[in-house]
Amino acid sequence: MRSELFAASHQEKESRQRWTLQSAKMLRTYIEPSGPLIATKGAMVAYQGNVDFAHQGSTSVGQFLKKAMTSEDTPMMRVEGHGEVFFARAASNIFMMQLEGGSDSLCVNSSSMLAFDASLNWDIKRIKGVGALATGSGLFNLELSGQGTAALCCQGEPMILDCSQTPTFVDPQAVVCWSANLVPQIKAAVSLGSFIGRGSGESFQLQFHGPGFVVVQPAEIF
Repeated sequence: MRSELFAASHQEKESRQRWTLQSAKMLRTYIEPSGPLIATKGAMVAYQGNVDFAHQGSTSVGQFLKKAMTSEDTPMMRVEGHGEVFFARAASNIFMMQLEGGSDSLCVNSSSMLAFDASLNWDIKRIKGVGALATGSGLFNLELSGQGTAALCCQGEPMILDCSQTPTFVDPQAVVCWSANLVPQIKAAVSLGSFIGRGSGESFQLQFHGPGFVVVQPAEIF
């Protein structure tokens, strides 16, 4: 049988590396018994070998209470065993972030999380404010810390904004991740026109200001 489908670029990239980009939109991970990972449910598109998938519950009483009180809706699964697991989400672009321990930490919009090393510490954070409640997206995020790698997805090519020089405002539906030392504030741009249907449609933004960065995608997740 012949087809351009069988071109080398479409073949699996054989590797013993923990993380390998099969393409810009698909991630190949190598799982060993000593190295499980955590992923968002539904992110797995294929796997080979002896791999198990189990619900990842709260790792502490604090996490359990936060989930119960906030109704955090990012179900996680634990992936362990021995084999290769492929992850993707809606043909989004994928990029990796390496956390190097110490004070290195990252906040990720729940809708942009794909998978991360189980060795990383993680916690649920909630952006408080009327804007977060109104938009729905950007309301919950995961804070990662420690030493390990996280895979994030982004609709389109990501853009990095430096927040150290001037206040930076981002649509909650377009934010991917940001430096954990930054504490986003809600900026409401509500006017009389908003109440009579003549608003701009951009009523709420997240404001970031301080030493750090925020990653933005060229799309809004509704």
